[in-house]
Amino acid sequence: MEGLGRLFNLAIGAAPVDLSTAAVTGKRVSLQHASGITFLVFKGAGTAGDDPTITLQQHTAASGGTSSNLVAIDHYYLKDAATLAGTEQWVEKTQALAATIADPGGAGTSAEHQQLLAIEVNATALSDGYTHVSLNIADVGANAQLGAVLYVLHDLTVQRAPDALAATL
Repeated sequence: MEGLGRLFNLAIGAAPVDLSTAAVTGKRVSLQHASGITFLVFKGAGTAGDDPTITLQQHTAASGGTSSNLVAIDHYYLKDAATLAGTEQWVEKTQALAATIADPGGAGTSAEHQQLLAIEVNATALSDGYTHVSLNIADVGANAQLGAVLYVLHDLTVQRAPDALAATL
C-alpha cells in the first residue's frame, strides 16, 4: 500500500499568495482521523523587516463554531537560505510555549531568505471540544513576498486507499 492514505493525508492550508496583500487565513482541517499534523510553510525571499508572523488556531467546527489560539508550539524546524537548493539541513528552533511564531528565522537576514518551516502538532494538544486546526500568516508589510502552507496529517487512525480518503477540510 502507498503512503498516501496509510501513513499520511495532505490538505492545502493556503495556496501560494503574496503575503503582503493581506493576512492569510488558513483553511481549517479536522484532526479526528489523524494523531497529528505537520504544517509546512514555505516562503520566497522578501524584504528586511517583513518577516512572517504565524499563528496556530483550534476550532470546534469546520466553519463557524468557536475558535481560539492553540498554545502548542515550543519548537519547529527550519530550512533557511538565500536560495533553497534542497541540500540544507533542518535546524530545530525552540521558543517558549506559544500559539505564534514571530520572525521564524530569528534576527538577521531571514526575511531576505527563502524558508521552509515544519511545525508539528499532536492531536492531543487540542482543548476539549475542539476538532479542527488552522495556521494563519499575518500581513508581512508593503513588499511582495510569496508564501504557501501545506498540511500533512499523519499517523492516520483510519487507513484507506487515496481515492477513498475522507475529506479533511
